Amino acid sequence: MNAILIILIGAAVVLFCIIRLKLHAAISLMLAALVTALLTSPELLLAYAQQSGMTEAEAQAFSAIPIGKRLATAFGNTSAKIGILIALASIIGTALMRSGAADRIIRGLLNLFGQKNSSLALLSGSFTLAIPVFFDTVFYLMIPLVKSLSVRDPKKFSLYLMAIVAGGVMAHSLIPPTPGPLFVAEEMGIDLGIMIIGGLGVGIITITAGYLYALWANRKWDLPMRDTPDISVKELEQYAARPTSDLPHLALSLLPVLLPLFLITGNTLSNAFLAKDNLVYKILTTLGEANIALFVGAILSMLLLWKQLEEKTNFQRYITEALTSAAMIILITSAGGAFGQMLQQTGIGGQIEGLASQYQLALLPMAFLITAVVRSAQGSATVAMVTAMGVMSGVIGTELAFHPVYLALAIGCGSKIFAWMNDSGFWIVTKMSGMEVQETIRHFSILMTVMALAGLFAVMLFSVLLPFS
Repeated sequence: MNAILIILIGAAVVLFCIIRLKLHAAISLMLAALVTALLTSPELLLAYAQQSGMTEAEAQAFSAIPIGKRLATAFGNTSAKIGILIALASIIGTALMRSGAADRIIRGLLNLFGQKNSSLALLSGSFTLAIPVFFDTVFYLMIPLVKSLSVRDPKKFSLYLMAIVAGGVMAHSLIPPTPGPLFVAEEMGIDLGIMIIGGLGVGIITITAGYLYALWANRKWDLPMRDTPDISVKELEQYAARPTSDLPHLALSLLPVLLPLFLITGNTLSNAFLAKDNLVYKILTTLGEANIALFVGAILSMLLLWKQLEEKTNFQRYITEALTSAAMIILITSAGGAFGQMLQQTGIGGQIEGLASQYQLALLPMAFLITAVVRSAQGSATVAMVTAMGVMSGVIGTELAFHPVYLALAIGCGSKIFAWMNDSGFWIVTKMSGMEVQETIRHFSILMTVMALAGLFAVMLFSVLLPFS
């Protein structure tokens, strides 16, 4: 069976199960992954393995792996990437909210920027933080602030939520040192400084477009802030009513958030600029790995929570609630990752490469379209960028009418088109914010699409006005 047809069937299964049958998201995603795996023939698996760079013997062995084992491996791979991060981030978020630290940070932000500009503060803050740090990590650490801020103005919950999404999501695919743009820049021989400057320029335009959409969507659709397993809205309101004197010091409140970000950023910069035998490099490489950095943040947040609690018996209950909430998010996210990997194993990347070679479109829209199709088909922005890079490799080294950085940026923008249920990030945003699936599509998927299209427009405009060829 054709890979594109299999993907359409898999998509139909997950949509039917969630929207029509009202099944739990984890079950729906695993069913869709199972159906996709069953329909993927050994021949398609063999072709996928060969495209992935496996030897003939490895490819043959891969194509013979039983379906159940492939599903379990895919589920485990996703869980290995995000499981510890989500658990630790949930502890940090719960501890910040229960201790009053999140509310103290919000009061500091309001004093600095004012209530009127709080959404812009979130937008610019998340954009800056997401340059060296994965969007998921930034989202984990900022969602408690969004909830605390929204208690004061519930009608702006969706605006605050979309502000941190709009600010953080594009940097992942436009600005090195995140893996996607770093890979594309290196493959195309683009100076990293030029890639960073170009990514910043296009990124500012995309987040501006995203923020304008967020303002419109906030007026059009009411998005209530709901209870989540870690904390209820009523409890948040009680914390917001506490006098500032009862809250922890601002510096102590910021430490569990800023120290992990500092360590992760330091790790990124040390890899770029320090020698491997340097003591600072060794320290930052260890402490700046995302799992360890968030572990440090979790310990600090728990110490802060313990210090602030009057009834110490609540400490264990709060941490248990945080881990219970995290467990459900990990389950759904891992199921989404398994579904995405089953879609990848149909060999859709190779088929799209074949189709692209038959249709000679304008280079920039073509690069954007290829990346967008691969992203929508299998869920991973990085995989989409790598695939598109492979398709467009034929133009590398040829004479272009514009600087190749514009081609790289078009690929980056295409990787952000309409994230949906095969993307683990879709479920992280859905569950940690308390949204329903239809609401996530409005406030996350369409938001990303608006920014992606704005980015393509900006890239094409700059390529004409400032070709630098």
